[in-house]
Amino acid sequence: MTPTSNSPADTAADAMKSVGDKVSDAASQLKNKVSDFGRTAVEKVDQTRTAAAGGLDSTASALHQSGEKFTGLAHSTAEKLSSTADYLRNHDVKSMMEDVEHMVKRNPGPSLIAAAVVGFLVGRTLRRD
Repeated sequence: MTPTSNSPADTAADAMKSVGDKVSDAASQLKNKVSDFGRTAVEKVDQTRTAAAGGLDSTASALHQSGEKFTGLAHSTAEKLSSTADYLRNHDVKSMMEDVEHMVKRNPGPSLIAAAVVGFLVGRTLRRD
């Protein structure tokens, strides 16, 4: 009969391997969940961007019609809303994110301020709920 060698070093190595395997499995599961969440978010944005573009067009049209009262301001705002609606219709999420990256690289200061304001507003909204 051959004696089994279970030295403390072997036991520690086996335990470390087991812990490493568990951490690796958990990281893989987390990566998959994050990836699924990202895909779901992109799909939701793609589904709603056409509806958002339609809403912006409706608002722009209403501003053009009521523009007789406010002339320049209403028409200017309507044109910007219409332009935004066209942009939403013609760009997918990936190209919009690329445009945001380019804008942030060209204007880091204002982008940082905008991110801080959005973060503050989201924080306040979440805290109220």
